[in-house]
Parts: sequence; C-alpha cells; structure tokens
Amino acid sequence: MSKLAIYPGSFDPITNGHINIIERSLLIFDKLVVAVAINASKNALFTLEERVAMIKEATRNNPNVIIDSFEGLLADYVAEKEINVIVRGLRALSDFEYEFQMTFMNRKLNRHVETIFMMTGLRWFYVNSRIIKEVAVAGGSVKGLVPDVVCERLREKYPRYRERNNS
Repeated sequence: MSKLAIYPGSFDPITNGHINIIERSLLIFDKLVVAVAINASKNALFTLEERVAMIKEATRNNPNVIIDSFEGLLADYVAEKEINVIVRGLRALSDFEYEFQMTFMNRKLNRHVETIFMMTGLRWFYVNSRIIKEVAVAGGSVKGLVPDVVCERLREKYPRYRERNNS
C-alpha cells in the first residue's frame, strides 16, 4: 500500500518554496496530491485553470505528484479521496498560529485526518505568493523565486513586469 498525502493551497502563484515542500514531502510519501483550493473569498490573480497548469508544468518531471482542485471543506475533500495526511508548510510563527487553528478544525470535522508541518527551506523563508504578486506588479524581478512558468505568466499579466523582465 502506497503512502499518500495531500498538500492543499491556493498556489496563486506557486513559488519555489511550495516546490521545496512538494519535493521534500515525496521523501516521506510515495505520492502527493497537490490540491488547488477554489476560494471565492480570495481575489485570485490567476484562474484555477492557470494555477493548475503552472503546477503541472513546474512538477512535470515527477510522476508521483497528482494535481487536483477542490471547493469547499478540505476535511470533506480528504475524506472523499481517502487521504488521511495533510502536509502544510510553515515559514514563521504567524503561519503556525493560523495552521494550528486549521489543523484542529480539520480534526474536528474529520477525526481521521492528521496534519504534518514542514518548515520551508531557509532559502525560501521570506517567499510567499502575496509578496511575489506585489513585487511583480511593481515591475521587480521574481526570477529564481518561482518556477520559470510563473515568470512567463507574470509577464503576460503585468505590463510593467514585462517591460523590466523581458529575458
């Protein structure tokens, strides 16, 4: 029986910090479902289809990564997919406080689910999707902080990013 886990998130956009968590999770689990959350309350820069496509491209060399999406409660999704381990990445104490609350709510909703926290690699400690978007909209380079496919998509979305990062 293979060990399966899920790494949920909005991934708007996916960063190299996310990729780091994916790669390290596969040192523990045989397969990892990267599940893109559909969250109507968030103003996503990229559509669900764009986010899924970028993740597929960024992980294309790893057949043990399964890309999916879900709407609604994560606890319901993992029960439906018969997954009982959630992987979450942490950077700072503020991440832990939020994740701690979510872990206990998921456990309340589905007592069979466990959450494993992984510290993001030091190289990616300050990288998150929000700051990537802020830098890109102002025209700054995020090359090396996100997969190349994300840089390409940012050039398509932001004229100022395109002008300053045309390499």
